[in-house]
Amino acid sequence: MKDILATITAYRLQRKWTEYQLAERAGLPQSTISSWYVKNAVPSLSSLNKICNAFGITLSQLFAEGNEPVALTDAQRKLLEQWSKLSEAQQNVVLALIETMQ
Repeated sequence: MKDILATITAYRLQRKWTEYQLAERAGLPQSTISSWYVKNAVPSLSSLNKICNAFGITLSQLFAEGNEPVALTDAQRKLLEQWSKLSEAQQNVVLALIETMQ
């Protein structure tokens, strides 16, 4: 399984950001980010989403294996943006619809 804290650190260091700067850009308390490392804890999905927004990447890119970034087309990006606005029930309906199309 991928070491998500190491990945976050790598993205942060590529940008030459401190933990504080990442926290500021992600809208998270610096103590929250620091505690992940102290406790070797995996951040919540909500926090990961904020971290990705700060880095300007998708969750898919954050979790991608290897050094190859995952590139999304404009249509895929738009779909993900719309998906995130749906309720869980609406997402289930969309998934069921997609499954009938295959």
